[in-house]
Amino acid sequence: MNVTAFEALACPLDGTPLRREGSTWRCPAGHSYDIARQGHVHLLPVQQKRSRDPGDSREMVAARRRFLNSGAYGPIAAAVSRAVLAQVLAATAASCLDAGCGEGYYLRQLAAAGSEGPSLALIGIDISRWAVAAAAGQDRRPGWVVASNANLPVQSGTLDCVLCLFGFPVHAEFARVLKPGGLLLQADAGEDHLRELREIIYPILKPRHSAPAPAVAGFVALPGERVRYALDLRNGESIADLLAMTPHLYRASATHRAQVARLTALSVTVDVSLTQLRRGAPG
Repeated sequence: MNVTAFEALACPLDGTPLRREGSTWRCPAGHSYDIARQGHVHLLPVQQKRSRDPGDSREMVAARRRFLNSGAYGPIAAAVSRAVLAQVLAATAASCLDAGCGEGYYLRQLAAAGSEGPSLALIGIDISRWAVAAAAGQDRRPGWVVASNANLPVQSGTLDCVLCLFGFPVHAEFARVLKPGGLLLQADAGEDHLRELREIIYPILKPRHSAPAPAVAGFVALPGERVRYALDLRNGESIADLLAMTPHLYRASATHRAQVARLTALSVTVDVSLTQLRRGAPG
């Protein structure tokens, strides 16, 4: 499989197409963005930030990198790759964005999913500069961009697939950048996801109401998939890494965080819902 960087980028300030000139991206109005030494580009203007250093910290990114590279979420990555490759099976070339890519694990797994198939132009976007730098440092073939899902620096109607895996979906933006007929694939935690860890952290688990998923404007729902399996964590380091890459780290009390830190083994349930949505025709 030939993997290249997706290049139909747009200026985050005025939305016009960006063109690469050496180590810089420029728009017709003269706005320019330098490419970092690792190969990524920063397209998150200060006026689009809600904090000085948004997104995951360097420590959280490192924990996620260790945990995911262990293969713990391999079945999820395999299901995502199958869905994407099924979408683009008949194409000679296709493009895919991971919106909220973290340190790039799922795009790397997609790139490695098969030696045959269409050429894939890949791009990963995350609001964390630490995550994007880590992704670029592990694989320079995809394009890696610091940006926000709320303002994707991507030209309209240029993508075949958008992934939003445990992230923050902005469906209007996803609809804008997808081609008609393009695929949006979302991964969300199911009812039992990491239940055993959550039972340690929270005195009472609130039941989740399983109401039908609401319709999403501009999209048609396709059959989804549920990925569920038992995951055995056999040392304290992997348990700590899992906790560090979830929102539960900040929601847990100091007492419950200490209780988790004392664990040397833990079996947890992985329960993930994969939702597939097809982009309808404009209008």
